[in-house]
Amino acid sequence: MNLTIKEIAGALNIQGEYPDNMISSVEFDSRLIKADGLFVPLAGERDGHTFADKALENGAVASFWSRPLEEAPTGMILLPVADVAHAFQQLAVYYQAKVAPKVIGITGSNGKTTTKDMTESVLAQQFKTYKTQGNYNNDLGMPYTILHMPVDTQMLILEMGMDHKDEIAFLSQLAKPDAAAITLVGEAHLENLGSRQGIAAAKMEIVTGLKAEGLLLIPANEPLLEPLVAPLSQTVQTFGIQRGDLSATILTEAKEQTTFEVAGMVYEIPVLGSYNVTNALIAYGFGQYFGLTNEQIARGLAQFQLTKNRTQWLKAANGADILSDVYNANPTAMGLVLDSFGQLEIKGKRFVVLADMLELGPDATAMHVSMKDHLSDDYDEVFLYGSEMKALAKALQGRSFKVYHFEKEEKASLIAQLMKQLKATDTLLLKGSNGMGLAEIIEHLQ
Repeated sequence: MNLTIKEIAGALNIQGEYPDNMISSVEFDSRLIKADGLFVPLAGERDGHTFADKALENGAVASFWSRPLEEAPTGMILLPVADVAHAFQQLAVYYQAKVAPKVIGITGSNGKTTTKDMTESVLAQQFKTYKTQGNYNNDLGMPYTILHMPVDTQMLILEMGMDHKDEIAFLSQLAKPDAAAITLVGEAHLENLGSRQGIAAAKMEIVTGLKAEGLLLIPANEPLLEPLVAPLSQTVQTFGIQRGDLSATILTEAKEQTTFEVAGMVYEIPVLGSYNVTNALIAYGFGQYFGLTNEQIARGLAQFQLTKNRTQWLKAANGADILSDVYNANPTAMGLVLDSFGQLEIKGKRFVVLADMLELGPDATAMHVSMKDHLSDDYDEVFLYGSEMKALAKALQGRSFKVYHFEKEEKASLIAQLMKQLKATDTLLLKGSNGMGLAEIIEHLQ
């Protein structure tokens, strides 16, 4: 970072005389503050101002401040602001304009993080890149990402998340992307947005700040987006499996590798699943747009590293293979991973643990039952966890595989049953909403 306290005050129109001290970093967690850092006391479960003493102790030289000045600890340079969060966001706008990277925005009901990781790996073959760290993809996480990018960043890849209408619009207007993508329109947050049409409209908010000469990539198999992109002045390209402007043909699928062909050239990604090929097509599209060669794109895709808990292969203590996909879930995403996992060549039995998908609204029961169409007879044992999964358990009666159902308070019983039946040669998939705590089951199996 190359911002001084005086420059920050000027950027935010804060009156007064301020020193030219260089700020080392910007943090809203007082525990992460280092020497010469700027503290941002955001309001959370507790008012961040109450941690100012700790921030000072850890090395903070300055702090935004919206409380009475006499309440501040002595020895810290104060930058008075009316709204700390707004000041934080505006500082991010200023710093992004100063570094002036090209900006890529990525949203969607599923696959945002994987697509971000792929895109960063591809563009890093030619440019200095920086991407959203972890899940810092909301109105506070995205400014944090921007303020932590190195000063020599040429490509900034931003993941944009949302729970409600207008949130993506705010992020897009803040970041003003040069290129953007919608990975897919699923059912995540259906409870808040009312319908898939509402979700599609919310995802399309990403064009709110998209440059007039920019690029938008959208899935070719999503009719809900067609009328929404029709009036756009920006370039719109579609992607898909054997369809769209960017079209892929899948050649092979294995446990830790999928190969596919685009325009006569073969590419590979070190992850399972046709759904990950569509994510790769987005990274391919960005690579093409920013002038990379096919060879550079192929190298970036082959080398990309997946963020933890996104379709991650692990080992159980007894040697069984575990495919962990427990960060989030909606019917579209769950169906896709079930389809791919069901076709995977394995040695022993095929186990799956499916947990409730949250925030689906009044049609949640029917959406859970619809997963029966993605559970082929290639599955051997199906463990269903949560109250919503009870309807799916009933719908699966009479199928060739064994079905077990556990309520949320019966997690210990589920773990015990899994540990009893899962053998070293077996393969297990776990998929469900993060709020169902499937990560705890994995911890016990390991």
